[in-house]
Amino acid sequence: MTDGPRALILGCQGPRLTPDERSFFAEAQPWGFILFARNCAPPGQVRRLTGALRDAVGRDAPVMIDQEGGRVQRIGPPHWRQYLPPLDQCRAAGPDAPRAMNLRFRQIAAELADLGIDVNCAPMADIAEPETHPFLRNRCYGSEPAGVIACARAAADALFDGGLLPVMKHIPGHGRAHVDSHTTVPVVADDAAALRARDFAPFAALADLPMAMTAHVVYSAFDRNAPATTSTAMIRLIREELGFGGLLMTDDISMDALAGDLAARCRAALAAGCDMVLHCNGELGEMQIAAGIACALTGNSVNRAAAALAARRPVRSIDIAAAEAELEALLHGKVHG
Repeated sequence: MTDGPRALILGCQGPRLTPDERSFFAEAQPWGFILFARNCAPPGQVRRLTGALRDAVGRDAPVMIDQEGGRVQRIGPPHWRQYLPPLDQCRAAGPDAPRAMNLRFRQIAAELADLGIDVNCAPMADIAEPETHPFLRNRCYGSEPAGVIACARAAADALFDGGLLPVMKHIPGHGRAHVDSHTTVPVVADDAAALRARDFAPFAALADLPMAMTAHVVYSAFDRNAPATTSTAMIRLIREELGFGGLLMTDDISMDALAGDLAARCRAALAAGCDMVLHCNGELGEMQIAAGIACALTGNSVNRAAAALAARRPVRSIDIAAAEAELEALLHGKVHG
């Protein structure tokens, strides 16, 4: 067993832990866990799984999920609500978009908290561009920095009010990428001034949030070779220029935008300055490799991880039925803010 939690966030393969997974997690001691649709069936099963994950490591480890609503939502009907793609919702709500996003994420937070999930990989602070790849575009909140900032802040506040921690993504900005980073490395060749003024601006404005996820994107104005996840120059920019002092995790380390084998990717991300490696597919052999690279949290990463968990807030009471009705009214033009 390690001397403390490893710099790892891991998934599991199915709706319940196997004996091998339970034994591995007890030994490896990942800092946290992430769930996907493959892990989520009826609510009772999800609650049992989140409890089993924490029991395996013997502590109240954070359990997260990507529940943006729209195309990227890991839980949905018939047990949970279906949401519009974020870009569609923000456009439908017009000037009320921040309020609509707040209402949306209060409902999402209530659904997740009921399952024992306490971290949501949202909000998105990427800016939708004409060339943004379809895998990302309608997940964005808008096409202008000010609107994206307002909606992302409203979403983060809603998650906090629901007792969850937000993870903003994909820092420092994925919107100009015109290929899918799950399969190919995107290269953004725009100049530094344009990126600073537009793409990076929302992340700087939201730099007080406790957690963020990196972009597997090469920004050639700053580093011609490495994507932000494995670029010392880009991690320095995130820390020093954008002012993000929170816990920095990679996007999924097994995505094909990253070069090298899994061990090399883990080493490169941690060496560049990421606090945490995120591995999502639940493959036990791959997780064992990642655990062999990611040691126990040390130095500033320990403090950032502790500060992130300490940022949790007590749940603020809300009438969920009233929130649902107000959101519906906003999206159909019956309420004007």
